[in-house]
Amino acid sequence: MNSRIPEVLEALVQLGTTDPDIKGVVVTDGPEATESAAQDWLIVGYDGDPSGDFEAAQSAAEYTGLGGRQEEQFQIIVAAVANRGDTDVAAARQRAYEIGGQVVAWLQADPSLGLRELEAGIGSIRLVQEPTEQGASVRLLLIVVGRAFI
Repeated sequence: MNSRIPEVLEALVQLGTTDPDIKGVVVTDGPEATESAAQDWLIVGYDGDPSGDFEAAQSAAEYTGLGGRQEEQFQIIVAAVANRGDTDVAAARQRAYEIGGQVVAWLQADPSLGLRELEAGIGSIRLVQEPTEQGASVRLLLIVVGRAFI
């Protein structure tokens, strides 16, 4: 089965690991088992909810003509996570939006993510704020939507 989703995931992870504007943010490709005490995360292909269903992406494709090419429409979850050691949810929210803002900037600067016959952008955003025993935790869920030929 063909899909462009793996390429998009890899491109987003690459952008995150090389972007100097999100210094100090741990960037992962999906859920990662780690002992890291890092407070700020950018998780590509996972919503950051350990009790969730671990869905990374979805797509649908349809044939575009007699040549057998398909146009794939996709959605990929990217989570910008900010944790605090205190109860300052406003500060955690601000940090999550700063991290997520970088993803928006990448897609605005290059909607193709450097990949041919592909365009992507942010389709929707969800905000999850929760108190934890370690302090305020905010997850900004960005849904990257796009289309590409396969």
